[in-house]
Amino acid sequence: MAAMASVVNILGVIFLSHAVYSAYEHSLLPSASIAPTSSAILPRSLDPNINLPIDITLETLFSAFLLCVGVVLSSPGLKPIQWNVWAGGLERSKEAREVKEVGVGGGNPYAGLEERAGFLDIRGKRKEFSDWIKQDAGSEKS
Repeated sequence: MAAMASVVNILGVIFLSHAVYSAYEHSLLPSASIAPTSSAILPRSLDPNINLPIDITLETLFSAFLLCVGVVLSSPGLKPIQWNVWAGGLERSKEAREVKEVGVGGGNPYAGLEERAGFLDIRGKRKEFSDWIKQDAGSEKS
């Protein structure tokens, strides 16, 4: 896949270079210096001074498309979007669990956030509440 992406990128660069050179050569022709009719859509400052032939325009668009495809094909694999999948993968890998520096632990990178002082433990509070409700319901039946 990487070899194919490199070939597509090289072809895109070759086609783009040829299109740029062709556009430059076309701009030097005496017939290209004749100003085209002004467009009613574009303002005068954005109107082009040179009419490029359709083959140069198509070659430029084709080379840009090839380069986009080549970049997409050569990009690395996507990472999982779900944080629990990513953190679980880190916890399971041996490299992530090893301590490489003093004070820098391995495993889940969010474990420090969950164990910090003053952090509200929602699951613990929910369990306390359900125990309190069960205890209160048990005392009313008696």
